[in-house]
Amino acid sequence: MPKPLRRSRRTWVAAWAVLCVAAIAAAAALNAFPAPDPQPEKPVSAECAEYIADIETQLAKREGNDDGVLSFTRTRVGADDCSDEILDHFSGDR
Repeated sequence: MPKPLRRSRRTWVAAWAVLCVAAIAAAAALNAFPAPDPQPEKPVSAECAEYIADIETQLAKREGNDDGVLSFTRTRVGADDCSDEILDHFSGDR
């Protein structure tokens, strides 16, 4: 069985130093680019804004009461679908 190649400690330290310098250079290059502009908020219909305000009110009432899942149901015939607006509003920094 052939012996594995042995490398000196200096070789390993030099390789590690090169990798560290490359990582620092890459991080500096990434930080040099400006962050993308935030996307402008889409206009929300008055009905969806009212629905979001209603959800926020109910969440505020349950602030210290974390005993389960909070769900909202609302029967609206012929109304706007506000699911995208609700997800956008409550998604935070996704």
